[in-house]
Amino acid sequence: METIIVQLPGTTPWGAGETGSPELIHLGPGDIADFGRGGAGVRIVLTDPGISRRAGQLEAAGDYWRLSNFSRSVSYVVENLEGAGEYLTVAPGRLGSPVPFEFSRVVLPALSGTATFKVFAPQHAYLGEQSVPGGGDQTVHPFALDPTSKYFLVLVALCEPRLRDPSDSALPGVGQIVERLRPLESCRDLTRSAVNYHIDYLAFAKLRLDLGEEATAAADGGRTGAKRTRLASLALRFGLVREEHLGLLPPRGAGRLADPQEAGV
Repeated sequence: METIIVQLPGTTPWGAGETGSPELIHLGPGDIADFGRGGAGVRIVLTDPGISRRAGQLEAAGDYWRLSNFSRSVSYVVENLEGAGEYLTVAPGRLGSPVPFEFSRVVLPALSGTATFKVFAPQHAYLGEQSVPGGGDQTVHPFALDPTSKYFLVLVALCEPRLRDPSDSALPGVGQIVERLRPLESCRDLTRSAVNYHIDYLAFAKLRLDLGEEATAAADGGRTGAKRTRLASLALRFGLVREEHLGLLPPRGAGRLADPQEAGV
């Protein structure tokens, strides 16, 4: 099972467009990937003359990853994309620095300003059932979701109509999810592109949906609709989103709901 997913620099962000997919590297426990300006064995290429040919290395380890800084003079920064400015610094020459973030952006100083790439750790483990000492290997939950994350809020907003009325087959569109979550302080700057990104992350990294022909045969809007439908069905079927999670959403009526035409449904 993969530990981390690297989105290569210069590729389309998830959710920015439904016609293509970003270029990704999937790493399992023990796998490594070097990054730098380029050369033998460098898998993450950062095309800036101010970056060393082999600037550092990522290593997948368990449900997190490590970063090594091969520079002798500059530090690298790893930003938590869901942490409201939280980051850690990896000093020059530091090897195997553990990174605990689920959504990360690695930032290197460059002649053009900075060079960046993103790293996702979708298999982060969260406390579930109490483990029994001496009971053998720890059980890995197939759907490791963080209820404090924005992607989980998007999933709850997507499932809300069916949680409130199981006979309601309608699902909110992307625009409606944006309007539903914006009253929350953490979602004031939420955009349609960001919601699409979180839907893609849930579908392909967290819940690992196999959309099959649904994702390729339909028109663009059909692909988006297929993902939303499958996400909601899986989340509700396995109890990943439950009625108590509705308390994470703002009170109904706190924000103006977009009409179907505006929401793109």
